[in-house]
Amino acid sequence: MVPRGGAWGDRVAAAARERGLDPLVVPLIADAAPTDRSALEAAVDRLIASGGSRRHDAPPPAGSGPQSASGQDAPSASGQDAPSASGQDAPSASGQDAPSAGRRAGGTGRPAASTEPDRAHSGPATDGTARADGTARTGGTDRTDGTDVAGYAWMVVTSATAVRVVAERVARLPSDLRVAAVGEPTARAVRAAGWVVDLVPSESSGAALAHALPDTSGTVLFPRSDLAAPTVVDTLRARGIDVDEVVAYRTVGTGDEPVVLDSPPAAVLVTSGSIAREIARRMTPLDPRTVIACIGPGTAAEARAAGLPVHVVARSRSAEALLDAVVESLNPTAPNRKAPK
Repeated sequence: MVPRGGAWGDRVAAAARERGLDPLVVPLIADAAPTDRSALEAAVDRLIASGGSRRHDAPPPAGSGPQSASGQDAPSASGQDAPSASGQDAPSASGQDAPSAGRRAGGTGRPAASTEPDRAHSGPATDGTARADGTARTGGTDRTDGTDVAGYAWMVVTSATAVRVVAERVARLPSDLRVAAVGEPTARAVRAAGWVVDLVPSESSGAALAHALPDTSGTVLFPRSDLAAPTVVDTLRARGIDVDEVVAYRTVGTGDEPVVLDSPPAAVLVTSGSIAREIARRMTPLDPRTVIACIGPGTAAEARAAGLPVHVVARSRSAEALLDAVVESLNPTAPNRKAPK
């Protein structure tokens, strides 16, 4: 059972079929707008208004730059896999889920984000930088007293949902803004938005991302989930880096009614603590034959805290590695049908 829909659910369902599994998509969580949008909108205004400024930080250290599409990403974390804290392969919906390529139980449709090749930041953002809705902003100043507005040196993103939220509000990024993604799935979302990925840490975790970010005297923008663990922010601030953290979206359950399936699933994928809690809240008691498969040790700990048994933990924090672990658990004598990406 795949517990989220949208683009993430499509991708995981397709990867499950490649491994001979029969995916059933049951969206248990979705994302919604922040309760208070003022901080997010202020960050967007600052991002747009600073389009004419330039940054001259040192380049990312060798070995910590962009990875290929075969890289791996954790769907959660701050060193662990806490919900949306970092690396969460988050659903692309804003309160809704996109049609899935797998079988679906419940949920409504929303088109998945378009895929574009990796390219520059859609051109320099100078005076007249536009919002995504077409309204123009004057670059360089954004205060009633006419003083300059300092922009951002970096934007740190730890979920595809955070990327989408910003991309929906900003038509193009300032050409000198650097973007750090927690892992390859999030980096793919960054590229799909038409942005350059400047940094992907070798380990897909919030802690690794915060340590890999080069020293900067500028401010780091961190659009995050309301459930994000504090690891990214705390680590950066401990390094003396100024961070503007804003809640870009809330992670919410898709309902309160019990989830009843026609037959018990052979396995349930658990990719974040929020999903573990929704499974415990809406699907227990589970059939004793159902394998609970967690994407990492942090998620496994949260699943146990929610009262779920944990039968499988992926070797690395990626959906592909999790599916491989499920295949091995269900058929331990068979070799992996597809190597982890």
